[in-house]
Amino acid sequence: MKDFNKLSERQRNMLRYIEKYTADHGYPPTIRQIGENTGINSTSVVNYNLNKLVQAGYLTRSQHVSRGLRLTGPVPGSKGKVAAVQASAAFSRIPIIGHIFASEPVPVPDDYSYDEDSMIEVTKDLLGGTDPSQAYALKVKGDSMIDAMIREGDIVIFRKQETAKNGDMVAVWLTDKSETTLKYFHNEGSRIRLQPAHPHMEPIYVDPRVCKIEGKVLSVIRHI
Repeated sequence: MKDFNKLSERQRNMLRYIEKYTADHGYPPTIRQIGENTGINSTSVVNYNLNKLVQAGYLTRSQHVSRGLRLTGPVPGSKGKVAAVQASAAFSRIPIIGHIFASEPVPVPDDYSYDEDSMIEVTKDLLGGTDPSQAYALKVKGDSMIDAMIREGDIVIFRKQETAKNGDMVAVWLTDKSETTLKYFHNEGSRIRLQPAHPHMEPIYVDPRVCKIEGKVLSVIRHI
């Protein structure tokens, strides 16, 4: 392990912040939080210094786990112990992977992906018993579901599934146009009716062969 005093002041402050945050919360901070609380504006600079701390033996890091930082021991000079990282009993963490359009269908974004800073904590009742690994969230654009109390800026939580019952509110991918939308699902045999919840918007009718269900709505987090 590299001599603590030979680390940069920035790296020492990062270790102290990670130790305190983990002790207070039971899990480590995000890259963005580390930057904000140690005076670093660039996440790439935070990443660079975290990798240096891994090389110096002060941290372990998983690139495949959100908040995947672990201190290897107490920070020199601190009075604390390495806090056990534990999952909150009351919360689960799921990714926000992009936007869903409560409007006319629009092209699927190119950036349907997420990293650790895209994770949000939700109470388990919002998941309705769904395994958190099978849930994800999308931010709403548009107001076609306003009568279902879903407005632009809200966050909608979905369960991953490829089937739906009539009346389910779902995320739909129209494969022939690479477009996505949020609507009520109705299978009318020869066609699928995608029903908005807006008094001045008409339903959308599509061929069942091009209508792919991406997930069913579990709950909504209201944007205020």
